Amino acid sequence: MPSNSFDIKSYRGFQAITILCLIILYAPLIVVMIYSFNASKSITVWEGLSLRWYADVFTGPESGKFKLAAWNSFLIATIAATVATTIATLAATGMIRAGKFRLRNLSYGLISLPLMVPEIVTAVATLIFFNAIAFERGLMTILLAHIAFCIPFAYLPISARMQGIEDSYEQAALDLYATKRQAFTKILMPLMMPGIISGFLLAFIVSLDDFIITNFVKGAGVETLPTAIFGAVKQGIKPNIMAISTMLLGVSVVMVTISYFISKKDQKS
Repeated sequence: MPSNSFDIKSYRGFQAITILCLIILYAPLIVVMIYSFNASKSITVWEGLSLRWYADVFTGPESGKFKLAAWNSFLIATIAATVATTIATLAATGMIRAGKFRLRNLSYGLISLPLMVPEIVTAVATLIFFNAIAFERGLMTILLAHIAFCIPFAYLPISARMQGIEDSYEQAALDLYATKRQAFTKILMPLMMPGIISGFLLAFIVSLDDFIITNFVKGAGVETLPTAIFGAVKQGIKPNIMAISTMLLGVSVVMVTISYFISKKDQKS
């Protein structure tokens, strides 16, 4: 009986294309990381290893601006991820545990729409909305915009986890005279926790790294770390910008790694 399985690595050119894609994706990041440890003020001349630009980020003349921008970024990302994860958890519960209902497919489409719409379109639409209702732009507009576009990112891992949980656990709890609230909080929520944590981390990192939407909806004088980096780059690329970018990349890698291991542990269990 012929087998339908095949090894994609056996195709001619697969290895070369894979290496080329990896180089295109990661070579610029590696260059930024290496030159963030350069002792020279020039971004093209190598003068040896040094941590001077990392120290400059915290103690240099621009340190105050970057510290405030970092505080804004982490504050907005934390609040946005928390609210988005809460909404996504409730949405996943309604979509998956409520059974079939009218407009279910439409509801799923609306939740997934921000993932398919170009980010620049979302940014322009959000800006027009805030201007139409005369909402003063500032940290609050950034936060509201981040909550809106973080919901689908949090929803995906949460809904995937919930789909893997049989409703027999909740039915057993109800048969043992638990209320629906108790069945949800004491049975379903602990089982969903790996997906909820993964959703939170994904929403957090998406919010932390966002530039396009933030740049459109932020008010005058309000900066997050990505917009502060962009503003500094317009005046010329400095080594301290590479140091900040490397630290921001490190935070992103840590968050993604934690999410990966949580998902991997959940699959084994």
